[in-house]
Amino acid sequence: MRLVFGSKPIRHLVGLLALLPLLAACDDGERGQFSGYVEGDLLFIGPIEPGRVVEPVVEEGQTVKAGARLARLEAEAQQAAMQGAQARVKQAQAQLENAQAPLQRPQEIAVLEASERRAIAALGLSRIELERQKDLVPRGAASQAMLDAALHQYEQKQAALDEVRQRIAAARIASREKQIEAAREAAAAAAADLDVARVRLGWRTLTAPQGGTIQTVYYREGELVPEGRPVLSLLPPGRIRVRFFVPEETLPRIQPGMVVNVSCNGCPPLTAKVSYIAQTAEYTPPVIYSREERAKLVYLVEARPDVPANARPGQPVTVSLAGGDEI
Repeated sequence: MRLVFGSKPIRHLVGLLALLPLLAACDDGERGQFSGYVEGDLLFIGPIEPGRVVEPVVEEGQTVKAGARLARLEAEAQQAAMQGAQARVKQAQAQLENAQAPLQRPQEIAVLEASERRAIAALGLSRIELERQKDLVPRGAASQAMLDAALHQYEQKQAALDEVRQRIAAARIASREKQIEAAREAAAAAAADLDVARVRLGWRTLTAPQGGTIQTVYYREGELVPEGRPVLSLLPPGRIRVRFFVPEETLPRIQPGMVVNVSCNGCPPLTAKVSYIAQTAEYTPPVIYSREERAKLVYLVEARPDVPANARPGQPVTVSLAGGDEI
């Protein structure tokens, strides 16, 4: 933000006020103490698809665990989509079972088996008649024509039995392999659609990805949440950090993992470990550096508190080395 004033003396006053934090940082650096503040990285929890809040579960300031339910949105359309997907899965499974089943029903196969038994009996009778004619012809008790007729009758009965057995074998054969494969693919596609519908239904319930404290609730019961807007914000303890600035000449003495003391008004003292050191300076004057100007350069340093619950975002803090040694 830029402030613009009409008179020149006020502009000079604003410039002097802007330099006060830099001077204070330099003075504190000489005493081994640095000013900073606590910052928190919020997690904004919201739906992937728009909807109306029907069941708020948490309130601002409430502490929740990972996986806890935070809010629920209307899900009638998603529930109907999942029921339709379930029905399609059953239909596809039935079609697959039908393709894998024999071509004819068990009752029809039973009729064919009865025909087989009848054909076997008829073949046996014709065999007896054929053998009898073979005995009578040499003795002159029967003619050759009668023997030929018995042989022809036997061959007919044998062919009839073979035909029935072929029909039984064909009835027990399942559908063609391509039809079975197509039915199997349709069943897999229906199952995938069901998984998608189940995931979309799960999206209507907002859960905490991490444990933390609810900071702000933006939408409450009955309000419509647009797409891409959060319903609430969550602050996990591991996303709290202390940010402070050190002068250029002090920067080489600070290393990642270094322990620092953090203190503030009205809060218990705590320690933190340095996790980040900026590579570029802050508040760089747009002039050629002299010794006086280089003293104004400060670098951002971040540290993670060992007890995040004792640090509140927005608090001004004073940072120094653990053990009281000067940096």
